Amino acid sequence: MAFSFLNQELAIDLGTANTVIFQNDQIVLDEPSIVAIENQTGKCIALGQKAKMMHEKTNPGIKTVRPLRDGVIADFNAAEMMIRGFIKQVNSKRRSIFTPNLKLVVGIPSGSTEVEIRAVRDSSEHAGGRDVYLIFEPMAAALGIGMDVEAPKGNMVVDIGGGTTEIAVISLGGIVKQDSVRVAGDVFTEDIRNYMRQQHVIKVGETTAERIKIAVGSVLPQLDVEPEPMIVRGPNIMTGHPVETVVPYQEIAHCLDKSIARLETSIQQVLEQTPPELYSDIVENGIFLSGGGALLRGLDKRLSEKMNIPFHVAEDPLKAVARGTCIALKNTDNYSFLMR
Repeated sequence: MAFSFLNQELAIDLGTANTVIFQNDQIVLDEPSIVAIENQTGKCIALGQKAKMMHEKTNPGIKTVRPLRDGVIADFNAAEMMIRGFIKQVNSKRRSIFTPNLKLVVGIPSGSTEVEIRAVRDSSEHAGGRDVYLIFEPMAAALGIGMDVEAPKGNMVVDIGGGTTEIAVISLGGIVKQDSVRVAGDVFTEDIRNYMRQQHVIKVGETTAERIKIAVGSVLPQLDVEPEPMIVRGPNIMTGHPVETVVPYQEIAHCLDKSIARLETSIQQVLEQTPPELYSDIVENGIFLSGGGALLRGLDKRLSEKMNIPFHVAEDPLKAVARGTCIALKNTDNYSFLMR
């Protein structure tokens, strides 16, 4: 295409925990959604992985900010800095004296209010986006998993991200029933922190709790393939002395039980509201899990037993929304009805 160097198309999965950017069908950026800011000047000093390494280890002159909370922009200024910084990182690989026309497709939670949608659009435009399209995350996840979203049949997706879990029934290119619940990765991390404090009398930070979740995170007290227990070190809350404790996966299954039960209730409610013809399609095809939370050991098995419907973990669940956003970007004309 002539003058293609003047145009640039990016698909962005702006997640509470991670931001993934696709360009030309390839991942060009996959970084934690976090910014380090100098308090006095308000200047951004680090982004993504570099800022995450500083998280919970800063001095009073520096603060780390996660611009998104519960899937929506909580800090407008930091979000704009982050999007702009990430786009700049992607463009540092381009050699061009011209600033390209930026076309962006950004994934947003299906439960977003008009104000929240406006915030994402404004942040993207201020960061240099000329044409900004927004797509609901469960729709993007369904596209990324490879579902035929335009077919006259029921597809169901549960996308468990960092801030929200998106539950949606999709048919004929539209969301028939949906729910956006604020029980997701961040809540699981907080559950683990509280559990360590109450049961082991150890104070752990967000970063350590996240590591525990990845290493021994489970939702079933009995697994076929058992992960090795994890050794956790930290200060004793009472004495302040350093202590060390061993955490097996069974304990994490117990501590996440209430949050997972809340998810089950939400999935059940969406299923109850689903029209019967679509419901029978879902029973036949199963329900697909995507997002980082889908990686919790035993989740598909627990949900299948609870609902009596097969649950499948999508291939590479962390990137499902980003892949779907990329598909929507390539076909903005065909998929214009999916976007806002």
